[in-house]
Amino acid sequence: MPFREAIRLAVDALRAHKLRTFLTLLGVIFGVMTVVAVAAVIEGLNVYVGKTMEEEFGANTIILDRYGIVTSLDEWLQVQKNKIITLEDYRDLRARASLAREMGIRLDASLPYLRQGGSELTNVSVIGYSPSIPAMGAGNINVEEGRFITESDDENRANVVFVGYKVREKLFGGANPVGRELRIQGEPFRIIGVSKELGSFLGNERDNFVVIPPSVHLRMFGPRQSLAIVLQPRPGVTLEALEDQVRGIMRARHHLRPDQKDDFAFLGADAIKDLWRSLTGLIAAVALGVVSISLVVGGIVIMNTMMVAVTERTREIGIRKSLGARRRDILWQFLVESSLLSGIGGVLGLVAAWAGLLIAAQFGLPFSMPVWAVILALVVSIGVGLIFGIYPAHRAANLDPIVALRAE
Repeated sequence: MPFREAIRLAVDALRAHKLRTFLTLLGVIFGVMTVVAVAAVIEGLNVYVGKTMEEEFGANTIILDRYGIVTSLDEWLQVQKNKIITLEDYRDLRARASLAREMGIRLDASLPYLRQGGSELTNVSVIGYSPSIPAMGAGNINVEEGRFITESDDENRANVVFVGYKVREKLFGGANPVGRELRIQGEPFRIIGVSKELGSFLGNERDNFVVIPPSVHLRMFGPRQSLAIVLQPRPGVTLEALEDQVRGIMRARHHLRPDQKDDFAFLGADAIKDLWRSLTGLIAAVALGVVSISLVVGGIVIMNTMMVAVTERTREIGIRKSLGARRRDILWQFLVESSLLSGIGGVLGLVAAWAGLLIAAQFGLPFSMPVWAVILALVVSIGVGLIFGIYPAHRAANLDPIVALRAE
């Protein structure tokens, strides 16, 4: 039987039972929609997270931090014993870390709100950044108006502030606030610059912040807060070599024995991206399990539907065989029909996934539709129809034409 003829017969058979065809496809539609949507979201988030981490941490920097990456309650309890990173640690590293080209500090605090006139902005981060950090490509500082903090501001403990995009929008109505006054914990600060809009990251607002000189931050929020120290290696020096040197200096400062663990941690864009890949790998594995079950269920439904079709068309099969149709013609006809059935389910699943992703994108969810996921979804959906259509097709092909012609 020519392939075109097999397709025509399959389409006619599916058209004859539109509702049954659609209900049969639901399992395949759900499975394909899930695998494509999950793959697209993970792909989009991988790109987005990688770009954001490099903007935040820098592509060639490491961060010495008290806590590092914590992935369990046990780890959290353990890192509570870590010592704070002090200004003395920073000064010693500046003097002794010969492999570092540049370094700076970051301090973090938060305020429940900032007020300006009758306007209020809640959950505001107050950051103390060394002026050297943006020069290292870290900190995600993008100046839209004015300027960023300078070494002179830090040395003179000047009450100047660089504000985030939301601060300008909420407290100053979108107007350029450079040169105006903003009070932080009752102290007047002169606004020297405004950041470009950063947007949200995985649901967390990134524009609710103000940056002040580290010296002022230490005065306002206390000298015993833990620092994060951002370091960039000299040209030709690897991050690993710099990390080893800093580790040696810090272990000596903290009087750690060789058998004792570090009481500090290192962060970097690569470490966070690796953690993210592990997390998305787990999500993908769970999604694969759900998709596998869905496709198996969809395949069983297709097989049952095709068995019903064989029973309903027993007389038709008998007539075709009596008119000269060969066994392989009947086999081919039903295999094409089951494959077409599941293939349509695959296409509808792709359409449903794309529509869902477009809706999700309106709420800020990044996605990137990988070509491999589309091809895989179509191949798997057609394969499901082919595999689960073998038994019904084999049964139809083996019908005795004399017995089939007697069927009501």
